[in-house]
Amino acid sequence: MSEQHTNTSTTAPGERLIPTPGQTIGPFYGFALPYPGGENLVDRSHPDAVRLHGTVYDGHGDPVPDSMLEIWQADAQGRVSQEPGSLVRDGYTFTGFGRVAVDNVGHYDFTTVNPGATEDGKAAFITMTVFARGLLNRLFTRIYLPEDQAALEQDPVLSSLDPQRRRTLIAQREEDGSLKFDIHLEGDGETVFLSYPNHRLDHSA
Repeated sequence: MSEQHTNTSTTAPGERLIPTPGQTIGPFYGFALPYPGGENLVDRSHPDAVRLHGTVYDGHGDPVPDSMLEIWQADAQGRVSQEPGSLVRDGYTFTGFGRVAVDNVGHYDFTTVNPGATEDGKAAFITMTVFARGLLNRLFTRIYLPEDQAALEQDPVLSSLDPQRRRTLIAQREEDGSLKFDIHLEGDGETVFLSYPNHRLDHSA
């Protein structure tokens, strides 16, 4: 005799389901995820190459030595790449994607270009995703370029924040042209993290 199984829902009408956490508490990022050249969106010899670097800190101000970061960005002309092959560096194609594991003192380095604004009058920024120990879900933030003050003032995300919080999303331009952007997961100076549809913003386990 065969049995019939009927799927039944235990969700009450109108109840909102919370997605299963996106990441297993680890970290396990050192295995398979980082790949050769992942931190180099362009070669250092590229005429427009710029260094993006910083340190990931926890709520006590201590470096987090086992986190991993991803960035997505437009190219210098503000074009969003549609090219395939983000995980394969051919030395020619700009895909706008990078991935890097921090070092043992929580520091990271990308070699990229200054992104252009995707629309006239818009602020140029780089999207960053943070994976780290104790996070059930990855965290999303933005790295804004510091130069175009008028565009920064008009940006809807930045203008919704008080000045102290707004500063956590704006990179510092160093004398050699590099961009410095530190990430504070919690505590004083906590970086502003963004939530998206179907994404649960959860800092800890």
